[in-house]
Amino acid sequence: MKQLFIGLCVSFLLMACANQSSTEQSLYDALGQYEGITKITHQLILVIAKDERVKHRYKGANMSKFKKGMSDYVCVAVGGPCEYKGDNMQLVHAGHNYTNTEFNAIVDDLILAMEQCGIPVTTQNRLLAKLAPTYKDVVYQ
Repeated sequence: MKQLFIGLCVSFLLMACANQSSTEQSLYDALGQYEGITKITHQLILVIAKDERVKHRYKGANMSKFKKGMSDYVCVAVGGPCEYKGDNMQLVHAGHNYTNTEFNAIVDDLILAMEQCGIPVTTQNRLLAKLAPTYKDVVYQ
């Protein structure tokens, strides 16, 4: 009887663990859906504008187009119901000769923007993991 009880307890614990992972909020929802993503992108633009390391890279850029493109790209990357109509990341960044330092500065700026928008660190890390593979399309060194 004791073994049956222990077996049932273990079974319930395993089922609880299995259900816990399936109830994790989608990254799209965790970021606040499209509205939240757009808010983060807007905040990122404000942070970049003050960042001496990279603000010169955006001088003369159409920031409305950047905001829409970045928001759509992130939305798609996190599984949202959006459509990204821009060029692929390699084409967007071709010829700009971005450095590792500049790439890292933008990542720092994105983290700061997410912090300012109240995004939890675990959600920040989930987004950064989704965006990290674009490194090879941005920095050509």
